[in-house]
Amino acid sequence: MSEKNLDEKNAGAPPDPASLYDAVIIGGGPAGLTAALYLARARYRVLVVERETFGGQITITSEVVNYPGVLSASGAELTETMRRQAESFGAEFLLAEATGLDLAGDVKRVSTSRGELSCLAVLLATGASPRRLGFAGEEEFRGRGVAYCATCDGEFFTGKRVFVVGGGFAAAEESVFLTKYASRVTVLVREDDFTCAPAAAEPAKSHPKIDVLYNTELVEAGGDEVGLRHLRYRNTRTGEETSYEAPAGETLGIFVFVGYAPATGLVRGIAELDERGYVLTDERQMTSADGLFAAGDVCVKTLRQVATAVGQAAQTATDMERYLKAAQERTGLVPQAPVSRPRASEEPKGERPAAQDDGSLLTPEMRAQLDAVFSRMERPLVLQLHLDDGPVSAELRAYMEELAALTDRLSVEVMPAGELPVEELPCVRVCREDGAWTGLAFHGVPGGHEFTSFVLGLYNAAGPGQPIADADRAAAEGIAEDLQITLLVSLSCTMCPDTVVAAQRIAALSPRVTAEAYDVAHFGALRDRYRAMSVPCVVIRHADGREHVTFGKKGVAQLLEEIGR
Repeated sequence: MSEKNLDEKNAGAPPDPASLYDAVIIGGGPAGLTAALYLARARYRVLVVERETFGGQITITSEVVNYPGVLSASGAELTETMRRQAESFGAEFLLAEATGLDLAGDVKRVSTSRGELSCLAVLLATGASPRRLGFAGEEEFRGRGVAYCATCDGEFFTGKRVFVVGGGFAAAEESVFLTKYASRVTVLVREDDFTCAPAAAEPAKSHPKIDVLYNTELVEAGGDEVGLRHLRYRNTRTGEETSYEAPAGETLGIFVFVGYAPATGLVRGIAELDERGYVLTDERQMTSADGLFAAGDVCVKTLRQVATAVGQAAQTATDMERYLKAAQERTGLVPQAPVSRPRASEEPKGERPAAQDDGSLLTPEMRAQLDAVFSRMERPLVLQLHLDDGPVSAELRAYMEELAALTDRLSVEVMPAGELPVEELPCVRVCREDGAWTGLAFHGVPGGHEFTSFVLGLYNAAGPGQPIADADRAAAEGIAEDLQITLLVSLSCTMCPDTVVAAQRIAALSPRVTAEAYDVAHFGALRDRYRAMSVPCVVIRHADGREHVTFGKKGVAQLLEEIGR
């Protein structure tokens, strides 16, 4: 029987309960993690699918002080505790991108970059991303003075005058954060006061390095090839306009915090959305599509905080339990219940992750992710190290040797000095077993958010690689000129990994393309060369020497479009 006929024969077959989930949660932020905890604790089999980093947008927040019961913690620390708690009750986790939904019938199908999943219900908890404001000059100077993430880009504005646009919680909080770098911060608030709680706004109002202008909107910003030089803003009550010019030879920065655009593209045409793109739900948080629930910042909400996401997700999970119980009774399909692990409170006192116990750079969670990837790699790879005598090189070598020790699919080769220019060091090149370069490289240490992109790069280079649309595959394989893609990234940036993975996927498919990522913290000269004041910064160098520079998160299709310009 042909493979095609076999697929057709099995298409209508009931799924094996051993591979069936009660619920697939798309999105691993606070809402998704909370729902996973509640469902797993209720003995339902649940899988959380997250494309970037478990924890969501809150992971870039340096300090969370308004979550009940937690005096102070970083966003990453808080959500990692949530993830571990859900995992302790048997929740499962998958790093992958959800690419499609089939909600017809009792068994729902979720297509991902790691294959298809079957379940009885789906929870959409994909969150939202920063909105553009639309002032004149915004698009032209995005990445060259206009930014949207203080954690990612704040350091680029050290010693510069910075303007923050927005009057909500993010604007208040991030304006204070930016005082660590900026010479002075001016907040432009369109209303007559901040729209967040007074306690949240007070640190910005009282900070000695912050000026707040109320009833003020940004009209225009401009500059030259170096960056932003001037801006113009207007008083919405009087109509009076004011211009600001940066001192001679200097540039300025604009950070925009005016809300978020919901990540609902996956369900567009499937579930009902409002005019702004937020998903609409009933009192049980079910969308207009049967078996599709939603929680968190993809929904219509008056307050977008971790506490509200957690509360809404808890209620949603409780309502999903009733739906799942009825679905099990109706279909006779009962997925295998999760196996609970010892809860954090039950772990022996003093027990710490191996990463802290034995000096390992890899946590147990990272090792579990790696095992899943390494087991599917088709071909061995060689990690070629180009090093100098500095501490970053020592860290890179230790990191790569620890990775290679986990699998027979990886080996490490330290290359002789002088093979790469000193300004390119340290660097790890991903090579085939015969030593031929795959075109993938990372300069610096691929930690932080770039850990995932580096691992996926290995998977794409070794094969079979992440699934890709047929049209994108054909376009990548058909590239007819030599191209060098240079990516300037920050390890704290949540938007960089997607872009790095996309570039690496193209390079893995085309022998004429290279994709090299640089940690801007260690390669300041490269940052200055391209006047990058935001990450990710993508430089596409054509065979004839032409260079095209673009900023912002991009997928494979978007990068291919940029290549074609």
